[in-house]
Amino acid sequence: MTASAPGPAGSAARASTTAVGAPAPGPVAPGRLGPVALVISAGVSVQFGAALAVTLMPRTGAAGVVTLRLLAAAVVLLVLCRPRIRGYRRADWGTVFAFGLTLAGMNGLFYQAVDRIPLGPAVTLEVLGPLVLSVVVSRRLSSLLWAGLALCGVALLGGVLGSGGAGGFETLDLAGAAFALGAGAMWAGYIVFSARTGRRFPQADGLALAMAVGAVLSLPIGIADAGAKLLVPSTLGLGVAVALLSSVLPYTLELLALRRMAAPTFAVLMSLEPAIAATAGFLVLSQALSVTDALAIALVVAASMGAVRSQAKTSWTAPAG
Repeated sequence: MTASAPGPAGSAARASTTAVGAPAPGPVAPGRLGPVALVISAGVSVQFGAALAVTLMPRTGAAGVVTLRLLAAAVVLLVLCRPRIRGYRRADWGTVFAFGLTLAGMNGLFYQAVDRIPLGPAVTLEVLGPLVLSVVVSRRLSSLLWAGLALCGVALLGGVLGSGGAGGFETLDLAGAAFALGAGAMWAGYIVFSARTGRRFPQADGLALAMAVGAVLSLPIGIADAGAKLLVPSTLGLGVAVALLSSVLPYTLELLALRRMAAPTFAVLMSLEPAIAATAGFLVLSQALSVTDALAIALVVAASMGAVRSQAKTSWTAPAG
C-alpha cells in the first residue's frame, strides 16, 4: 500500500510501509497484537512521567525539566546503545537532526503548556496533532470514522462539548492552550521522523542520536532558566526518573512499534493519551475525573479499539526490490 498524500503526512504513510533493509510489516492478526501493546505501554509510561515532571517544575521551571529529561535520556540511551557513527549518508543524519528537533520542540512546548494548564486538557489539545495526521494520510473511510469518534472523545474530555466547567477549554489560559497545540504539531512530526529514523538506523541507535541532538538544543535554554538549580542532587534524581519514564522507555517502545504498524493506526492509538493523562493526573496530582471525563474516555477507548480492528483486517505488501 502506498500513500498519495503529499508532504510530511504522505511521507509518514510511506515510511510505515517501506523499510530500509527490512521486510515491510505484515498484517496484524488477532493473536499478534504486540505493536499495540507497545504503544499502550509507552502511553502509560510517558503520562505518569509527565505527572512526575509537574511536581518537579517548582524547582527548575518548565525549561529546566525539559533539559534534565532530554539530557538524562540521551546519556542513558547513548551508554546502552553505543550507536555506530560511521557509514551513514547525509540524508540519514538529516533525518536524525529533524527527529531531534521535533523531540526538543515537542517536549519544550508541552512542558510550557502543563506549567500553565492542567495535565488532562494539555494532552487533550496535544493529541489533536496525531489525529489530524491520521486523517490526512488515511485512504480508508473506516479510519476517518474512527478518527472522528476519537476526536469527539478528545473534545469532550477537554470540555469543548461539555459545560465548560473547571478544567475545560473555556477556562484555560490561552498561552498554555497555544503551547499544547504547538506540541501537538511537533508530535505529528515526531511520528513522521521516528518512523524514518527507525528504518535508517538499527535497533534504537537513531533514537539515541536524536535524543542527543534534542538535549544539545535544549541545554542553553534550560541553563538560562534554571542555572545551578539543575545540579541539586535530589533534583537530578527526579530528572533522571522523568527521563526514564517519559523518554527512554516510551520512545523506544514507540520506535519499535512503528516498525510493525501503519503510521495512521499509530496516530489514532495516540488518542488514548488524554485518558491515560487524566488517570495519571488523578492518581499523582489529585485531579478528579468528572462524569463527562469518563464518557470521553469511553469514546476514545472505543475509537482506539475500532482502529486496531481495522488494522487487523488490512494486509500489507512489500515493494519490489
